[in-house]
Amino acid sequence: MQKPIRSAMVSLQGPTLLEEEKKLLNHYNPLGITLFARNIETPTQVKKLISDIKSVIEREDVLIAVDQEGGRVARFKPPFFRSYMSQRSIGSFEEEKAQERAAYLQSFLIAQELKDVGVNLNYAPCSDVLFEQTGAVLKSRCFSKDENRVAVLAGIMVDTYLKNGIIPCVKHVPGHGRAQLDPHLELPILDFSLTELQKDFYPFVQLAKKTPMMMTAHIVLKEIDDLPVTQSQKIIAHIIRKEMGFNGFLISDAIDMHALKGTLTQKAICSLEAGCDAVCYCMGDLDGLIEVLKNTPVLSDDAMDRFLKLKNILNQKNTVSQELNNMEQEYNLIKQKAILFDDDYDAVETLHKLKRQ
Repeated sequence: MQKPIRSAMVSLQGPTLLEEEKKLLNHYNPLGITLFARNIETPTQVKKLISDIKSVIEREDVLIAVDQEGGRVARFKPPFFRSYMSQRSIGSFEEEKAQERAAYLQSFLIAQELKDVGVNLNYAPCSDVLFEQTGAVLKSRCFSKDENRVAVLAGIMVDTYLKNGIIPCVKHVPGHGRAQLDPHLELPILDFSLTELQKDFYPFVQLAKKTPMMMTAHIVLKEIDDLPVTQSQKIIAHIIRKEMGFNGFLISDAIDMHALKGTLTQKAICSLEAGCDAVCYCMGDLDGLIEVLKNTPVLSDDAMDRFLKLKNILNQKNTVSQELNNMEQEYNLIKQKAILFDDDYDAVETLHKLKRQ
């Protein structure tokens, strides 16, 4: 009989499994693993790591996730993997058709690279609306100030990932774009009316029936609740589930971010009790891994039902086009014409530095 699945996406220290990690993964059976740059060296090494993870956990349906948005948020990088535009660069083309073609080609090529090494879940697309005050952590990751364009371009990416057997995870619901502060470091508090927030909500409303998975935002919406969205039963139940109509798998943003207060255990339990189906732990240190795996409960019945729907996506046959080389050439030509909005703001590295202090 299969062991119950823990409601956590966890992470690892390096490019190979430590013996202690093997024991923990086998014993606790987490939902999946999120890979970061520290886990990635070459395609061959990544394939071996993923094979080892599945062997140790003893499940073929282990979710293997990565943040591969494009721009600076890309865990797979040259020389072994392609370089991709940021989402803001995609939205910078004057012609809407050019934006849409770029969104399609980028998500198609990313899907092929992820499937080639064994990754089955991408924490993308970022579907937040761009505002004048959008913080540096997010600014290059937003398609547009126009919520309609955000919904269209994100929708193209969602569809493309699904057709190619990659689970897309739309983030950061219900909309992070107005936040000026970086949730890796502190908690953004947004004091706007529900009427104003409809602009932020719009892409997620449009994507709610399309995407199988969404990630919560570590922000406070003062008009609705004093708790962060990730830990707000009121927002998850009444805004995300009811008003937006999202019935898919809801996962927290990283609980090791400083926007959430308390121990890892407290942050995980509060998020799950609020209505998240699972939590993300991304730092990868052994003590944190032990704490999260030991103290997170198994998937609830509702979360398990949603996970079973995710598994159906993994059975989707790869639709690699015979024109793959031509598509890559076309993408590279489009990329040369793009306005680049990439920056060197590395939120994950900032978090690691704080952890080491």
